[in-house]
Amino acid sequence: MMPLRGASAETRGILYMMMAVATLASMDALAKLLSQHVDTLMVVWARYAGQTLLVMAVVAPRLRQVARTRYPGLQFLRSLLMLSATSFFFFGIARLGLAESTAIVDINPVLVTLGATLFLGERMGPRRALGVLAGLVGAVIIIRPGGEVFSAAALLPLGAALSFAGYALVTRFVGLDEDVWTSLLYSALFGTAVLSLGLPLFFSVPGPWAILGLTAMGALGTLGQMLLIRAYSAAEAGLVAPFSYAGILVATFWGVVLFGDFPDFWTIAGMVVIVGSGIYVWHREMKVARRWAALKVRADAEATQH
Repeated sequence: MMPLRGASAETRGILYMMMAVATLASMDALAKLLSQHVDTLMVVWARYAGQTLLVMAVVAPRLRQVARTRYPGLQFLRSLLMLSATSFFFFGIARLGLAESTAIVDINPVLVTLGATLFLGERMGPRRALGVLAGLVGAVIIIRPGGEVFSAAALLPLGAALSFAGYALVTRFVGLDEDVWTSLLYSALFGTAVLSLGLPLFFSVPGPWAILGLTAMGALGTLGQMLLIRAYSAAEAGLVAPFSYAGILVATFWGVVLFGDFPDFWTIAGMVVIVGSGIYVWHREMKVARRWAALKVRADAEATQH
């Protein structure tokens, strides 16, 4: 995947994140659709098996090089967390609405930002914290505590949020030194291997349209994972994490188009808060980055004169 030429690392990270959540939200909608026709575990298996085949096909000429990793233990942990997040979420959307499940999962930017501060040494400025908390408020407005969204099934997307936050932090750390294809390969192989062991227990012969959908799951999953890795490798986790809230918009769109789930007033209000928080964080970060760049240029010029 070609980098976004001319853009700063922060802008690249944000754009990669927004493309990633749009891709993955589309995959989630397809997963909910497929779960009405085949076992949910079969949908999860197709997502990882498809990614394995695509990645292996692309890296075949340099497979030995790509398979080398500096962090075998962390790659295993990262893959386990990603498989857990996918499984929790797919089972969640089979029982809850797409937008509601996505809103619950989208508490993960708060967890990512806190984790990045605690474990990765990233700074937690007041503007960044305000943007993340505003996005969380928007998600709470959509969920509306005390409403019918909160049920035992809501624990599934909550588990996905916790798993994904851990995955994002490990990806940020590993992505600084690891080839993006190495990370894609290990996460795909692990998920495929684990699920293939139990495949006879949940396998059923899908129809033609289900086969097409299951194939598309692998392609969308691979693209989404690649974009996520690019996002967390290009910029700090605490900066790009709030922009995953944009996934609620895509999820709601597919919920309306595919399942007839029209958002009510409070859902729309929450979306406005979420989008506004993301724009605010991006605007302030870019303003600060330009200011520091200008100061650096001035300092270099003064040093040259002396």
